[in-house]
Amino acid sequence: MAPLLSLLTAVLVFSYGPGGSLGCDLSQDHIQVSKENIALLHQMQRIGSFRCRKDRKNFGLPREMVYGSHIQKAQAITVFHEMLQETFDIFSTEHSAAWNMTLLHGLLSGLYWQLEDLGTCLLPEMKEAESSLGMEDSTLAVKNYFQGIRLYLKEKQYSDCAWEIVRVEIKRAFSLSTKLIEWF
Repeated sequence: MAPLLSLLTAVLVFSYGPGGSLGCDLSQDHIQVSKENIALLHQMQRIGSFRCRKDRKNFGLPREMVYGSHIQKAQAITVFHEMLQETFDIFSTEHSAAWNMTLLHGLLSGLYWQLEDLGTCLLPEMKEAESSLGMEDSTLAVKNYFQGIRLYLKEKQYSDCAWEIVRVEIKRAFSLSTKLIEWF
């Protein structure tokens, strides 16, 4: 029995490690955590979006985060990873302390888990592919999108309405990106 258990353990370690074939398969767990993050973003609503309609803004969601037919899996994973990192950075600032801390901690934990999980997909060959113009453009588009969100929050002095608009926008981006990841 012990040799069988050792063999099964070795198969699991090698299969899910960075070099394993399952390491880059976006598991149902990953999709489930994305859906849980979307649900947490929904629960984080503090004020009615209707009340903040004067503060609405079009942040220019990059096409790379929405349309899967135009990009390859490696590019989609890189874009999604960048989106997760940028979202984590926005919600882990001192300005985000006004959120319900239980929900915020749950969101940050889910984002961290996803970043770690996707990290196994950013293999050396994908990092090499990142240097191609299309991959760089996609990542830059996502960075610019989130830079616009950061500037908006700063302009609005991190008001409740500004955070509500950002929460809704990021929830929308997550919903669309999760559909993209499911497509792959």
